[in-house]
Amino acid sequence: MSTSPRSAVRARPTTPAAVLDVVVPVHNEERDLGPCVRRLHAHLTAHFPYPFRITVADNASVDGTLAVARTLAAELPDVAVLHLPAKGRGRALRAAWSASPAPVLAYLDVDLSTDLAALLPLVAPLISGHSDLAIGTRLARTSRVVRGAKREVISRGYNLLLRGTLAVRFSDAQCGFKAIRADVAARLLPLVRDTGWFFDTELLVLAQRAGLRIHEVPVDWVDDPDSRVDIVATALADLRGIGRLARALVTGALPLAELRAQLGRAPLTPPPARVPVGLPRQLVRFAAVGVASTLAYLALFVATRGVLGAQAANLLALLVTAVANTAANRRLTFGVTGRRHAGRHHLQGLLALALGLALTSGSLAVLHAGTTPSRPLELTVLVAANLVATVSRFVLLRLAMHHGRT
Repeated sequence: MSTSPRSAVRARPTTPAAVLDVVVPVHNEERDLGPCVRRLHAHLTAHFPYPFRITVADNASVDGTLAVARTLAAELPDVAVLHLPAKGRGRALRAAWSASPAPVLAYLDVDLSTDLAALLPLVAPLISGHSDLAIGTRLARTSRVVRGAKREVISRGYNLLLRGTLAVRFSDAQCGFKAIRADVAARLLPLVRDTGWFFDTELLVLAQRAGLRIHEVPVDWVDDPDSRVDIVATALADLRGIGRLARALVTGALPLAELRAQLGRAPLTPPPARVPVGLPRQLVRFAAVGVASTLAYLALFVATRGVLGAQAANLLALLVTAVANTAANRRLTFGVTGRRHAGRHHLQGLLALALGLALTSGSLAVLHAGTTPSRPLELTVLVAANLVATVSRFVLLRLAMHHGRT
């Protein structure tokens, strides 16, 4: 599997084929549909640099919604209409996305609660190939949201429930502002069973478990006070969906391994070691780190000697400089990056710390036995003991780092 970006737009568009298809799912929205589509069309015309299409997905409306949609399609270029005889937002999105020829698919709610300025940031990572799905989030620190306390509590509670039950890592499952790459949608949509409001959550959980990259965009969002969503019925349907999806994940009913193989990004290839494994170069770099660590150790010892006493000051100085020394040697001396084996390497560093503590503390104990040495003599003995400890530290760390590589 290639690790190169899977750009949705391979070259500068030379044909009017739509790069982005924005679906507006509607059910009995004859009043709001016209202003929504006209505003959306004007925004895309002015601010979106690629060809686009707007698809009104009417799912079983019984008012004049379908007639309004057809009037808009006749009036505005690049507006299409899809009519479904059965109700369900998830059903409408599945049908519209499955039939669309555009490489990037999106949807937004007809009330346009989300500021359209976030639309280009939402889809740009999908067009470039950097991400596979994108969602607007109302729960980011930089999001600006106007809504009542009831909806705020419900939204945050739902997302906390998802984190606790399905271990999701995305922040806002139900913001009506999402986008997906068409090739990803073709793989995931057949596995999404929900046809209503849980559709979004199920799609995102599958994407996360398949190892796909989900891009999040903080949005400005103003609640629609005229929303006709039945909160109680939706909440019960979501709970049923969570239970069903959790069972499928536990029992292995979903082909997650196959999805990962088809869509997941290949593991990162570790960069080549920037530091040769040869002993001379490592010794030079280790010595430089050691000199810096020794100077830091002596500065800490002198600074705390009068307050803590010789032994306590020695322990504190050794502990602080040992952690920094191990981290510096991992990266600069042995060319080890990332978190892999970091715990074991620091454990080796602490073993070297124990050895250094034994040498320096033992030297101090012998020096102070029956006499009060001068400060220069005390520092000289400590430097000598630290040199012995440093050699031992190099041997221990070199063995640890090279063992981790193999």
